[in-house]
Amino acid sequence: MGVRIGSSHFLYNYNVALNNAYQQQEKLFEQADGSSLHRASDNPINYAKFMRYNVSENENTQYRENIKTASSWMQNSDSVMIHMTEIMQTLKERSTQAANSDNSEDDYLAIYKEMYAGMQEMVSTLNTQVGDRYIFAGQKDLVKPFEMSIDTYERGLAKNLDTSQAAFFKGSSADYNTELFQLLEVQKDGETFYLDAENGNLYTKDFVDNGYKELIVRGFDTFTDAAASTDADVLSLVNEGRVGSDTSFKVSNYFTNQGLLKDADNNFVEIDGEKYTFTMIDQNIVTYKGDENLISMVKLNGATDPGADTVNTTGARMFGRDIFDNTASGNEPSGTAMINDLLCVCEKTKLCDTHWMSSDGVTVADVAHATLIVEETKVGARQQLYNSVNVMLEAQADNITESITNVSGTDIAQLATKLMQMTALYNLSLSIGGKILPQSLADYI
Repeated sequence: MGVRIGSSHFLYNYNVALNNAYQQQEKLFEQADGSSLHRASDNPINYAKFMRYNVSENENTQYRENIKTASSWMQNSDSVMIHMTEIMQTLKERSTQAANSDNSEDDYLAIYKEMYAGMQEMVSTLNTQVGDRYIFAGQKDLVKPFEMSIDTYERGLAKNLDTSQAAFFKGSSADYNTELFQLLEVQKDGETFYLDAENGNLYTKDFVDNGYKELIVRGFDTFTDAAASTDADVLSLVNEGRVGSDTSFKVSNYFTNQGLLKDADNNFVEIDGEKYTFTMIDQNIVTYKGDENLISMVKLNGATDPGADTVNTTGARMFGRDIFDNTASGNEPSGTAMINDLLCVCEKTKLCDTHWMSSDGVTVADVAHATLIVEETKVGARQQLYNSVNVMLEAQADNITESITNVSGTDIAQLATKLMQMTALYNLSLSIGGKILPQSLADYI
């Protein structure tokens, strides 16, 4: 017995086949935009790869954008710091010139005016911005960081140790190029003494200036070594040089981190029952309103590296710390330590203090210049690192683009061939269907 196939079933199968052909043709038309992947069902394996590559591409773009912004910061920082080192170099030269005893008062005044103008220019330059952000303010980059006072203030006067003095009184670990080693100057009955704020030792001026050299000749590299000697002659020299000691002395009990007295009535220190008055100098003061937190712009995935990812620098990094704000002082970093010490150099030049300038003034200018150069070198090294990473990221971007093309790209020549085949088949199906399918029930009967 034969099975009769109705026209409706025949028509249904034809429509299904025709729709499938149309859908295949439509998918081929979609690929005309150059991508073979428009949904996960197109190719699940390649689509998963495409998503991973897409994430990598977005990360790569963000890192390159970070580097672009970071490079802008560091290029500006480097340019400003180069200019500041030039100012520092001029200050060094003028400090050396001011140490010449042959200068007249008019010469000193002219040197002072040039040095003071240089300090004003430096402070102005330190407030450089990128957009509306200050590049030397740490993370408080919307606040103007440096400001120089119009008025002068009484500031503690320090004895600035040169290389040989620092090695003897502070030890061999002293880094003479990035830190200013100082003793506090005090007075008693018109005589000058120097107080070591770290151990409370009080030395005579003559011992710090020259007397210590006799102990070096006797084979003692540091004061600590000499004080531990059992030789009577050596101990005699030690006791002549050190006239007292106060191990409880703390700078922060008397001075702010800028060297200003906290209490005008508390302007002396008592050592072994004797009162010694702090020596003060009237000078301008520079304040720092930024912070010591660095801005980081990550340039690679994985663990962050604060030492290499930072794009700016801060006051304390550029201008070090001195006796009023170092780690032993009990005060927080001022961010302007060596700037204020340089303003002290300016004031001493104005006062025609040749003796002070020939020792302390030259030392301050040398160390301040060296400290700034060290920080400039660090910024330059970080900039070079960012540039190297940028080259790597650009190469990585090309690789990612190639990988995305491999998993999602369309072979245009092959697509065109397939599209022509599917179009021809689809049109042929329509033509044949129009001829063999009954147009009405009457035609079928």
